[in-house]
Amino acid sequence: MIRDVGGSYRKAIVETVHHYSGTRPHAESIDALKAEGCWNNDWEASLELLRRQGEQELPAFEALVEVFNDFYFGGDPGGDPAAWTGFIRNEPLLVEAAFFAELSAANVCWGFVSGAEPPSARFVLETRLGLQQPPLIAMGDAPDKPDPSGFLRLASALAPASVPVAYLGDTVADVTTVVRARQARSGQHFISLGVAPPHLQDSHRRGAYEEQLRAAGADAVIARTSDVLAALEQAIA
Repeated sequence: MIRDVGGSYRKAIVETVHHYSGTRPHAESIDALKAEGCWNNDWEASLELLRRQGEQELPAFEALVEVFNDFYFGGDPGGDPAAWTGFIRNEPLLVEAAFFAELSAANVCWGFVSGAEPPSARFVLETRLGLQQPPLIAMGDAPDKPDPSGFLRLASALAPASVPVAYLGDTVADVTTVVRARQARSGQHFISLGVAPPHLQDSHRRGAYEEQLRAAGADAVIARTSDVLAALEQAIA
């Protein structure tokens, strides 16, 4: 987890649901939905929240995606990021480029498996963090998490099967992705690291959320993304 999406992707879910229903779902409702482990796609999560609110006429999926992206990007997702005016502008970074230099210096190969659209992921990684052609599996490059296909593809590209591979995520779907990767490739050591998202860092709900990550199969839950190197050293020792 390298950016705080509380004011962007999550806000886009809230405003998309409000656009169609007139009601804004609470953060707890979104957390509960995400905890089910099968709603990693925020478009589908928005539609499911509308369904659970009892909306009689659900919007067409393509129309919902357009509304969501208008909130999130505020412009053409395939266009110039400088012209975007949406919630994507409200994403504080949780790490800096030096974090990845530190990983590389420790001989840790790194890459990204993201549920974000490719323009969003590349904007954060390349434009904001300045990473040069980072290994990336984004939305559309593989089936959505918790299907492990994208994770396994990236793992194969980064390291031989004899090398442990860890994945850090902040949702049950991220943890389940690693659990399923173990089932698909039992000969390799996969490690699941969990972290509570920023909107829960100072919340009384943080402990319960972290327990959900552990219950889903996380090997360890860390306080923040920047702690991942120490967690890796401990997990592999």
